[in-house]
Amino acid sequence: MELEKQRGISVSSTVLQFDYDAYRINLLDTPGHRDFSEDTYRVLTAVDSVIMVLDAANGIESRTRKLFEVCRQRKVPIFTFINKLDRPTREPLELIDQLERELDLKPYPMNWPLGTGRDFRGVYDRVSKQVCLFERTPGGAYRAPEAVHGLDDPLLAESMDQETYERFVEEVQMLEQIGPRWDEAEVAAGHMTPVFFGSAMNNFGVQLLLDGFLRHSPPPLGRQSSAGLLAAEDPRFSGFVFKIQGNMDPRHRDRVAFLRVCSGRFSRDMAAFHCRTGKRLKLSNAHKLFGQEREIIDEAYAGDILGLVGYPDLKMGDTLSEDPAVVYRETPHFPAECFAFLQNPSPAKYKPFRRGLEQLLNEEVVQSFSLKNGAHNAVLLAAVGPLQFDVVQFRLESEYGVATKLEPAPWALARWLEAPLPALLPSGAQVAEDGAGQPMLLFKSEWDLGYFRKEHPGIVLHELSPRDRSTGLTQTAG
Repeated sequence: MELEKQRGISVSSTVLQFDYDAYRINLLDTPGHRDFSEDTYRVLTAVDSVIMVLDAANGIESRTRKLFEVCRQRKVPIFTFINKLDRPTREPLELIDQLERELDLKPYPMNWPLGTGRDFRGVYDRVSKQVCLFERTPGGAYRAPEAVHGLDDPLLAESMDQETYERFVEEVQMLEQIGPRWDEAEVAAGHMTPVFFGSAMNNFGVQLLLDGFLRHSPPPLGRQSSAGLLAAEDPRFSGFVFKIQGNMDPRHRDRVAFLRVCSGRFSRDMAAFHCRTGKRLKLSNAHKLFGQEREIIDEAYAGDILGLVGYPDLKMGDTLSEDPAVVYRETPHFPAECFAFLQNPSPAKYKPFRRGLEQLLNEEVVQSFSLKNGAHNAVLLAAVGPLQFDVVQFRLESEYGVATKLEPAPWALARWLEAPLPALLPSGAQVAEDGAGQPMLLFKSEWDLGYFRKEHPGIVLHELSPRDRSTGLTQTAG
């Protein structure tokens, strides 16, 4: 997306599929900046394991905590890569402590850095007792791993200055004596995180991470469906749509529905039930993707990601299955934190504006609410992060030729109702409906929400919509 080039950041998730060491890896890469979108959260519903990348200078940031909570609720195994060791960093022990203290994870360092910043010389593999030495060369490089015979091996001492070496030995000895013991079951349950150090920009430590990830991450597991727990080995093909992206190829205005295969075997031209409508679809136009590159795929199995092109009836969360009784509920909305009114100032652009907005709402780039009293003639949008509004405006102009105006809305919280409204609402509260016509209240602040709950204890408010409460994600009620 051109917006990503302009800002130098990624604003939507990317799907990559590649083969490595006899494994097929489906990589779902999410944006790493603070303005995460719902797209970022939803992608986590389609994965079997997560690699959490931390900046060695910043440690755990606020949005990372939110993503971690989604992983914890879904019991997804987490692998941690502490990045940018060749730059000024916090102390490695401090970063390990932060993982344990703030995320309640048991960190198990798989390797340990030989110095940091300008003194960074490589990593020591605690399991294989090998050292990988870092060389500052264009494009990044490192020597082949060399075996060492203990922490007093001359190779280690010669790779760094005396002070750095002594600190390194002290830290590794501390980890061996008081650090947690390795537990494969704790990793699979999401309670223990294997930790790797490196510098991704210099391509150092990435292979060590990948090898460790493949060695210790679980294979695709069964998923809960309306028909019960469906094992990945079940012969019935099934999967769910977790992402929709329009106009990926501007020349053809295509629309790609990304489907996570959960069970069985996909084969080209097979038929599957579209469980929401009951129709049977012939799946003849499925692709595997690597960035902008596409390739028609003939077969796929549990854990694979398919890009289905040319199926306009598919929506977010839809299930495709050979058995119509199998339905997944995997892709919830997440509570909006930002609200804004979107206006089309040009009446002549009404049709492309509505067409473009409909596509973006179908992709669930943002949510759209309607005010009960119709107090504003613009469209009320809601999002997890403000960057989503920029994406909507940019895509409407670049893909549909419509320049829009954005006006901030005063609300900061949305809650769904489970009872009739009282006659009087607190100042600033607003009655609204979501896209499915479900009643809700908008509040300006946490204080307003707390005051409403105090005054009306019999009215139950939910953080998630009725559709989404079946997913098992945390919700707030009161």
